[in-house]
Amino acid sequence: MIRRISLAVAVAAALATVGAQAETIRLMTGPQGGVWVPLGGALKNMWEKAIPGLSVQTLPGAGIANVRGVDEGKADVGFGNSITSVDGVHGRGAFKQKVTKACQLANLYPQYFQVVALADSGINNIADLKGKSIAVQPKGNTAELISQQILESVGLSYQSAKVSFVNSYTDAAALLKDGHAQVFTLGTTVPASSVMDVAAGRDIKLVPVTDEIVAAMRKVNPGYVKGAIKAGTYPKQDKEVPVIIYSTHLVVSCAMPEQQVYQMAKAMAANVADMAAINKAMAELTPKMMAQDIGVPFHPGAVKFYKEVGAM
Repeated sequence: MIRRISLAVAVAAALATVGAQAETIRLMTGPQGGVWVPLGGALKNMWEKAIPGLSVQTLPGAGIANVRGVDEGKADVGFGNSITSVDGVHGRGAFKQKVTKACQLANLYPQYFQVVALADSGINNIADLKGKSIAVQPKGNTAELISQQILESVGLSYQSAKVSFVNSYTDAAALLKDGHAQVFTLGTTVPASSVMDVAAGRDIKLVPVTDEIVAAMRKVNPGYVKGAIKAGTYPKQDKEVPVIIYSTHLVVSCAMPEQQVYQMAKAMAANVADMAAINKAMAELTPKMMAQDIGVPFHPGAVKFYKEVGAM
């Protein structure tokens, strides 16, 4: 009898321990049609496998909104874009106050700001967007902010065009396919599934940036860099197209336990292939690249891992 009672107590204690260890963290991803949603699913799977008792809830989001969400305690982890996240640290641009509770976890890959127009729209450069129908993301999305800034770089504004705010890249693509918009803007990897979706039914073109536009954009935020989308990335794209690029990264709540964040960074470094299966741009990702300083303070747990592997 005593043995049975002892066994029952031990089982109850074990169950209580498991219950106490169970934890759910919230991961803000991105709009439907972008790469952050499936990539968030991959992170959820690897973190849940690597950290006993951890459950990850994925939520829709956007670059600026995610950083705000983590800073305000509405999420624990979020994808961000280097340019706007640094704005948050300094309390400028779209951020009315400084972000102090969101810490850097890891850099991931370059993002390409793409201006996609219907081939018969007569749009050949950014200045040609005057008077055109443009689909952009809602406020809180990094691509929406860049859309404003790139128009301003050539002396235009939303008032200079016919702007529609849509909830996702998928919705923007639908507007182009049915002719209700002539161009849409997005910030994501290449090739973007939403752009490929439009290209499957309509001829498209990528609108290039000039050195002058890049210089103007860098005055606004030095995180902008001139890059290029290689020829052949999209159907009938027969030449390289110069575009604005920046980097995607992950932020976590600075209040998250050090050991937990350490395990998250370690799991990512050990499962690069899983992330690269979703985004080829991550195929060569290393701890050294993950640990690059973009101006957002690192979480101590991330620092612990990067120092352990000699990446910092």
